[in-house]
Amino acid sequence: MTLSRFAIRFFLFLFASLFLTLPVSAESVLSKLLPTIVAGEVVEGADGFGPIREDVPVAPVLKAGQSIGWAYIASDFVSTTGYSGKPIHTMIALDQDAKVIGVQLIKHSEPIVLIGIPDSKIKALTANYSGMDLVAEANSGGTAHELDIISGATVTVMVIDDSIVRSGLKVARALGLGGLAVEEKAAGPQFEVNPDAEAAPDWMTLEGDGTIRRLSLDVGQVNAAFAAMEDPRAAQRALTEAPETTYIEMQVALVSQPAIARSILGEAESANLATWLQGGEHAIAIVGKGIYSFKGSGYVRGGIFDRIVLIQNDVSVRFHDKQHRRINGLAADGAPAFNEADLFKIPANTDFDPTQPFRIQLLVQREVGAIEKVFTTFDLGYQLPQKYLRAVAPPPAAEVPAAVTDQSEASAQQALWQRIWQGKKLEIAMLSVMLGVLTLVFFFQGIATRNARAFFWFRIGYLSIALVFLGWYANAQLSVVNLMALFGALVSGFSWQAFLLDPLTFILWFSVAAALLFWGRGAYCGWLCPFGALQELLSRIAKFLHIPQWTLPWGLHERLWPLKYMIFLGLFGVSLMSIEQAEHLAEVEPFKTAIVLKFVRTWPFVAYVAALLIAGLFVERFYCRYLCPLGAALAIPARLRMFDWLKRYKECGSPCQTCANQCPVQAIHPTGEINPNECVNCLHCQVLYQSKTTCPVVIKKLKRRESVGDVPNLGTSERGFMGHPNQLKTKLN
Repeated sequence: MTLSRFAIRFFLFLFASLFLTLPVSAESVLSKLLPTIVAGEVVEGADGFGPIREDVPVAPVLKAGQSIGWAYIASDFVSTTGYSGKPIHTMIALDQDAKVIGVQLIKHSEPIVLIGIPDSKIKALTANYSGMDLVAEANSGGTAHELDIISGATVTVMVIDDSIVRSGLKVARALGLGGLAVEEKAAGPQFEVNPDAEAAPDWMTLEGDGTIRRLSLDVGQVNAAFAAMEDPRAAQRALTEAPETTYIEMQVALVSQPAIARSILGEAESANLATWLQGGEHAIAIVGKGIYSFKGSGYVRGGIFDRIVLIQNDVSVRFHDKQHRRINGLAADGAPAFNEADLFKIPANTDFDPTQPFRIQLLVQREVGAIEKVFTTFDLGYQLPQKYLRAVAPPPAAEVPAAVTDQSEASAQQALWQRIWQGKKLEIAMLSVMLGVLTLVFFFQGIATRNARAFFWFRIGYLSIALVFLGWYANAQLSVVNLMALFGALVSGFSWQAFLLDPLTFILWFSVAAALLFWGRGAYCGWLCPFGALQELLSRIAKFLHIPQWTLPWGLHERLWPLKYMIFLGLFGVSLMSIEQAEHLAEVEPFKTAIVLKFVRTWPFVAYVAALLIAGLFVERFYCRYLCPLGAALAIPARLRMFDWLKRYKECGSPCQTCANQCPVQAIHPTGEINPNECVNCLHCQVLYQSKTTCPVVIKKLKRRESVGDVPNLGTSERGFMGHPNQLKTKLN
């Protein structure tokens, strides 16, 4: 098969992957993972699993041929996504008394293992849930156990904890373990929030009638709570402030009730809140003061508020930055001054019932070492007062067909990605502007590159935005892992939902697929890749500081090109056997370290990236030229581009070598041809193509015009230049 035919087939595969929807597999996670799990590693003494039940995705745990419990994967029952946005697959085994007899962390994509926390530590913590009594958890609302936290992985551990408890209660009730049964709503009158109820206008009355609830802790109470812990270091690090000092005073109100919103937030803010909330969504207002913040700063790094969680029966809601808004001012008369005042949205798919009691659990931490912390929790209970409720008759019981249930789940998934897109309107608009500007530059590249100085600063500005906005802010760094995951999805059952959950990545891949038809890989590699932008900007700084630039001999340079293709094919081959192993090997890409995690990783990763960037100070875009597997994957179909936009003279390459010598990535052969597989479309050759001071062909044309007196169209700079024949002679020579 010729290279061109291979490229055509590869591109058609990529195009179909991006634009065709394949059937979605309804297979449970348990059925996919069960053959790979050793029963004895989950439950001590177990020797196998029985067949999966048809009604509930659980499998009997067998010991000497007898069933000793039921095993399931948590992600079959609850959403278990953490920092990575991908599911955390945990197998849990329950006995007939609804006690956990085994837990194993099977698979996850969390970045916690990338920031110095061994994966074994997370797995050991997960295994410690063996012995949990789910009956006690059901009676306590999920707080009968102590939450162990690993410093640096707070959110991930809390997500795992939440998934184990909630999925365990769902399975125990579905199977009737431990006497638990599916909770049914009592017959008779039920309640709903009354939108016409009125709220008091002053803060004191709102507190008095229960509209606002308070949790107040002083330093003495917090010190006592840590002193009661088993870890003696917690008491040794006691706070030194006076015991009566306010540690935190936190107050909560359910502001999705319109009257409460108007009273606390004011007319304008309550109207904005009503616009912010979609059907089925609710919101709470949390205000606080004292020396401890209920928000902390973790949400800035990870987007999750890890110090607070809303708990209602089996439901727990952890708030993300997109579910958060600041309150600029409190409208209620006599409202105290608070350090923090914020709104938090409760998504519609959480099964939250505003008419039922709930609580806000506050996680309080204390440092006991250089990088170690201990944690304890305090609860703020809330019940919407009866005056805000009204009775409604229960709907008649009706059997819901399975097809309707499946349709509802699909609708919920669609609503989820639509909410994510709504929450990223600004980022999507910014990316759309960037893509629009870049498209105009490529279509009108002759005009764009006419002024060399203006184009230089335009490119510097564009790359800076790509690095700071797309990279460090939005984390929209494409990776070869995306392509491997796409191929895996095509094999196992493609679904749009997973790809639509990240709007910027989806839009970028869509634009890359389109750009391959017009300009090859250079549209992304040369302009939109954050790490490529980082390399080029550092190279510009290096040139400004007069750091010597190395030009590799053409023969060596040409033989180093294939390295990135070998790396890509190797990764792709490994992904066919194990996508997880391929993801680990894909660490050859420095994107996670330099862009996603902003260099907050263990020293070997940082040292690797530093070595690549240092090499790039001497050889511009060193990594892009020789090592980037993503660039290789995009370069394979590069020859399929429909147009040849880059203009050349017949003299290019013979005898003129100006463009070849000045090409930032040495993508121009000594014979003058541009290699589309290596070109990053920086358009520097197009700047030279029109240069009246650098390009010998242009200079020769200008001299010919001067000789015949045809210079009326020359600008001031050209006339001045033409007045210096010695300079012209030097250029021509």
